[in-house]
Amino acid sequence: MPATPAPSSRPIDELPAALPIEPWLAPDGGEDPPPLAVFLDYDGTLTPIVDDPDAALLPEATRRALAELATRTTVAIVSGRDLDDVRAKVAVDGLAYAGSHGFDILHPDGTRHQLATELTPALDAAQAVLDERLADVAGARVERKRFAIAVHDRQVDDADDRARIAEICAEVAGEHPQLRPTGGKRIHELRPDIDWDKGRAIDALLDELDLGDHRPVYLGDDLTDEDGFRAVLAAGGLAVVVRGEERDRPTIAQAVLDDPDQARELLEQLAAALPGTDTTGA
Repeated sequence: MPATPAPSSRPIDELPAALPIEPWLAPDGGEDPPPLAVFLDYDGTLTPIVDDPDAALLPEATRRALAELATRTTVAIVSGRDLDDVRAKVAVDGLAYAGSHGFDILHPDGTRHQLATELTPALDAAQAVLDERLADVAGARVERKRFAIAVHDRQVDDADDRARIAEICAEVAGEHPQLRPTGGKRIHELRPDIDWDKGRAIDALLDELDLGDHRPVYLGDDLTDEDGFRAVLAAGGLAVVVRGEERDRPTIAQAVLDDPDQARELLEQLAAALPGTDTTGA
């Protein structure tokens, strides 16, 4: 079987609009497109990016759209947040969740499995060092997640301080070889150094939920979502980036949305386009 060609990237602003969604559902003009499986990032995709991560609350209209879509197809939230945190914020039954960039996965039936639990002591040690070295950097926030450490600099005004944060995070990563540094929008992260990311989590969910005949759709906004885009493209799916304030960052996504409001609109259009669940018992 020939290898799948690597997807090419282009600036976000050069992408076509993902709305309306219907033309994207049967790109080859087929009258009977395959069923969909919908994967969604949280921060910056379903909710705007905010300085305080605890204040990133899901709009009620988006919650209703998720709940309606989940009656029609499989929906999964794939987030860098801890699974329990993002699940509580979404608060929609019947969804799958992949927290901590996929290190912690929950199926709709309650089945849950976690990776790299043996590396939590390394995360504990790195967190202690980061807490100490960043204690005097005004606005720096060290957030310990179950399977990652996130250092936020959104409330750090001084450019030199932001550069210092980046340098310290790189130093601590170098001192803990069981961890690897990653990043995103105004965030530095340390994660277990294993071959796992949002894309691998999507692949796992497609396999574990028996969705091999489904066309995956993924909405994301950040660098870490490129792994998710790569996975759905390899499966013949649709990758949609939510641009927010970014305009010229290269991405392998195929289509673009302006903001989380348009992401909600896309979910509503998907729910309207897909057949509903028969609840009559007929």
